[in-house]
Amino acid sequence: MSFTESAQDMREELVQLRHSLHTTPEIGLHLPRTQEKVLAALEGLPLEIKTGTALSSVTAVLRGGRPGPAVLLRGDMDALPVTEKNDLTYRSELPGQMHACGHDLHTTMLAGAARLLSARREELAGDVIFMFQPGEEGHGGAEVMIGEGVLDAAGERPVAAYGMHVVSSMLPPGLFSARPGPMMAAADVFCVTVKGRGGHGSTPHRALDPIQAACEMVTSMQAMVTRSFDVFDPVVVTVGTFHGGSKDNIIPDDASFEATVRTFSRENRDLIQRRLVEVVRGVAAAHGLEVETSFGMGYPVTVNDESEAGFVGRTAEELFGPGRFFVTPNPIMGSEDFSYVLESVPGAFTFLGACPPGRDPATAPYNHSAEALFDDAVLPDGTALYAALAFARLS
Repeated sequence: MSFTESAQDMREELVQLRHSLHTTPEIGLHLPRTQEKVLAALEGLPLEIKTGTALSSVTAVLRGGRPGPAVLLRGDMDALPVTEKNDLTYRSELPGQMHACGHDLHTTMLAGAARLLSARREELAGDVIFMFQPGEEGHGGAEVMIGEGVLDAAGERPVAAYGMHVVSSMLPPGLFSARPGPMMAAADVFCVTVKGRGGHGSTPHRALDPIQAACEMVTSMQAMVTRSFDVFDPVVVTVGTFHGGSKDNIIPDDASFEATVRTFSRENRDLIQRRLVEVVRGVAAAHGLEVETSFGMGYPVTVNDESEAGFVGRTAEELFGPGRFFVTPNPIMGSEDFSYVLESVPGAFTFLGACPPGRDPATAPYNHSAEALFDDAVLPDGTALYAALAFARLS
């Protein structure tokens, strides 16, 4: 049977695993219950399995029956600190923890692909590394797994690596989408503390007001972005936290804010750091205040290899027919730690529409929402594509 037919035959098994993972989500690098369920799903398959030391990862290697290189497939396993609002029979049992980004589907599809490829092991012209990764949601689990040797698990670096991500809106259900070049943004954090001198709100001239200066910094940063960066190599700066003061008539000694900084090129990633510091220091100096700044470097740009992105598109349409793959016209400002893998191995990161029936992909709650829903119907298709990408690439 084809991969698509075999994956459809596994549908109930896939749904059961996904629902089990969804019911007991775990956050961060340490996911013992999730790891246990993945190991159970892989039990009995001809895999070389190794678990992580610094995190609850699972690395499984399938040795092909014919000689050849290695290919890596990745599925992330962690959830988010979100309390689920969906009324499901398999809703999260844990308040403040939810698979709001669909990683339960990724884990399930990767486990399913391991089963499909194991059944055709003798036909495989090389090895497949299955990378079950914790800590994608801000914890850099991919970088930790690379440090623990996932890229060399088969004995040599893979010639290609593929990752997949479901979306609860934006794309129609069952549609795969990728693009060559930058696919997702680098994500860094800019932290600012404005040092003033407190006083009474009725006499601001006797104080050095850090809140007013901090507000001016926020607006000046936005103006700087529009005047310093090409719109065709976009930069986004969004202030997500702003803290200062304790009462309406007290001018505080200091105020602070934090911003997420998104870029698509190394040049802009370097330049925006310099320009943001120049702006806030200039505003502070104009008001006679001091300012402290720091950058937290996050995930790098997720860059798809041109050839591998094209290969994903062709493979998807060969599996499912014309019209099932869409070339993403523009990069997406979200970020992904699969970027660390793609810095070392050519490959591609692909999106899969998983909006349930009855919801409009244009308006449905997006990933990370407490009301995000993902359709089980896409599980066989994602499973089949994972398996087909590895099989065809090794061929």
